[in-house]
Amino acid sequence: MTNIVAYFRVSTQKQGASGLGIEGQQACVREYAKRTGGNIVSEFTEVESGKNNSRVKLAEAIAEAKRTGSLLVIAKLDRLARNAGFIFTLKEAGVNFAACDIPEANTLTVGIFAVLAQHEAELISSRTKSALAAKKARGEKLGTPANLTNAAREKGREAHSRNAANKKKKKTAKG
Repeated sequence: MTNIVAYFRVSTQKQGASGLGIEGQQACVREYAKRTGGNIVSEFTEVESGKNNSRVKLAEAIAEAKRTGSLLVIAKLDRLARNAGFIFTLKEAGVNFAACDIPEANTLTVGIFAVLAQHEAELISSRTKSALAAKKARGEKLGTPANLTNAAREKGREAHSRNAANKKKKKTAKG
């Protein structure tokens, strides 16, 4: 019986709060475990953009998989990352992982799908920028008015301060 460390990710707080994206991924990984005779020993859930390659919960899942000799299982390859280099780095790190959407994956297919996932991310970005430019050209205002209150601005400053402190802490720990 193969031990499995499951990793789930959604991109936005709204997706995280609804739970629907996570529940779908959980069902997929549980079905994979059942089908392959695997045993899920731990689960890690993260709400973070796929563009961010510094993900705390993913790092914890990888460490747990290495420590226990478990297979890291994700529902879909694009939940891991939409950056081909990031996926290749993970593959080279010696972590055995499987994606439920391509369970027969090998180095070749992971590489192809990683590049396709990165291309899809680029297309999404391009479409979003075009749509926002068109909206702006029509004279519509962009943004969320609720974010323009003094309370929202203060909340943003606090978040920037926390992020800067975290980056400084990480640099100090590495140096």
